[in-house]
Amino acid sequence: MSDNKVSFHRVLKASPEKVYRAFTDALAIASWLPPYGFLCTVHEMNAQVGGTYKMSFQNFTTGHSHSFGGTYLELKPNEFLKYTDQFDDPNMPGVMTTTVWLQKTSVGTDLKVEQEGIPAMIPVEMCYLGWQESLEKLTKLVEPEIPDA
Repeated sequence: MSDNKVSFHRVLKASPEKVYRAFTDALAIASWLPPYGFLCTVHEMNAQVGGTYKMSFQNFTTGHSHSFGGTYLELKPNEFLKYTDQFDDPNMPGVMTTTVWLQKTSVGTDLKVEQEGIPAMIPVEMCYLGWQESLEKLTKLVEPEIPDA
């Protein structure tokens, strides 16, 4: 297992409930998780302890895609998520663990994300940049308050 890890901290102008939903709703996560230039297909998502998910990212430029999945280890609605990630490609072995903390603040949500066990062949800087883009897209998804009327 690799020692490679990344961690992030953001304060979002959105409720913990809305941010948590962005991590556990298939349509929502497909819109924000892939870095710029990638499309996401969620094949399966069962966001409960012991439940699994499966998704793939497609490079829009080349059409090449990679798939991955994992298991939800711990979930505390609107406060905490912990899940595994594992690539289907045998050239990227190992199991990553992603932990997400959500804390209500006076302005919205304090978000902390940590991903550990990043495969050695993935440059940590590349993973860091990808997560920064994803979190920028997450912010643009959860912060707007758009009424239905």
